[in-house]
Amino acid sequence: MNIEQIIETIDGLTVVELNELVEALQEKYGVSAAPVMMAGAVAGGAEEAGAAAVEKDSFDVVLEAVGGEKIQVIKVIREITGLGLKDAKALVDEAPKAVKEGASKDEAEEIKEKLEAVGATVELK
Repeated sequence: MNIEQIIETIDGLTVVELNELVEALQEKYGVSAAPVMMAGAVAGGAEEAGAAAVEKDSFDVVLEAVGGEKIQVIKVIREITGLGLKDAKALVDEAPKAVKEGASKDEAEEIKEKLEAVGATVELK
């Protein structure tokens, strides 16, 4: 497995899984993520480094890409948001776009699962 494949795998992890990975690496190698976080802040990447070290209580669910089942994604967006057909289609056409802002962790993961089940790419921020 090369570096790019590892990064792609990490990109696919949920925040909870990423946190578990960080904890496992800290335990195995006896290191702390704190210095990485500080270095990331200087480099402008504190958001990514901090996501694993600090547990967030609200998330923005962002539709990154629709995938091949656009109609199914629109249906799920309507179900999640309560939007009409025209507005849901507009949201899907404008991807990447926030579907839900300030969602709880459980709600955000549930929305992500529903959208990914119909082929969409979703990110929790």
